Amino acid sequence: MKLYIGNQNYSSWSLRPWLLLREGCKVPFETVKISLADVAPGSPFRKEVERISPAGRVPVLQDDDGFAVWDSLAITEYLHERFPSAGVWPADAKARARARCVVAEMHSGFSALRGACPMNLEADLAAVGRRLWEENAPLRRDVARVEEIWRDALAASGGPMLFGAFSAADAFYAPVVTRLQTYGLPVSAESAAYMERVRALPAFKEWTEAALTEGEYVAMDEPYRASRDG
Repeated sequence: MKLYIGNQNYSSWSLRPWLLLREGCKVPFETVKISLADVAPGSPFRKEVERISPAGRVPVLQDDDGFAVWDSLAITEYLHERFPSAGVWPADAKARARARCVVAEMHSGFSALRGACPMNLEADLAAVGRRLWEENAPLRRDVARVEEIWRDALAASGGPMLFGAFSAADAFYAPVVTRLQTYGLPVSAESAAYMERVRALPAFKEWTEAALTEGEYVAMDEPYRASRDG
């Protein structure tokens, strides 16, 4: 299998299935990284991705026979069916339904958090985060809802991950862990402990190490620079 991803420093959508494959499924796959620096029509990014996916976006999973699956949630469900014993979703039916609920909520929501705090693993943007926290009420509501999801899931499962063992839910919230850290947003001690456990995952460490070696600036993923410099 091949997983086509964007820059590891910035691409939160790519992190989700990559982490699920590496930490959850633990199956061999090839990572194909394509720069997000230029995603305009006709760019090398577009030409490469559109060759395998009509959506023209990453991530895209290409199976051994060339069959392509795009969108992180569709990839997650495909991996669940492809590797049913890998624990992509919790074994218990109600826990599995709840995990799907919170993953779907992350997949479609939290626009304030996404827009104000793009993923950036190499940066320390605590000063930006302090300003955003003071000025952006929707951002504060998004963070409060994330913490509520984590608190309820951990209380029900007993941890260490959201639904006990590592699952798709942890993969989908991993980029939020990075955002909260990068921007220094205030969270409870319980949330901070969960974040530390996610950061300690071997696959998460591997991704982070690769991200820190990229050294490529992608302007569209650093909107706070334009507002600051302007």
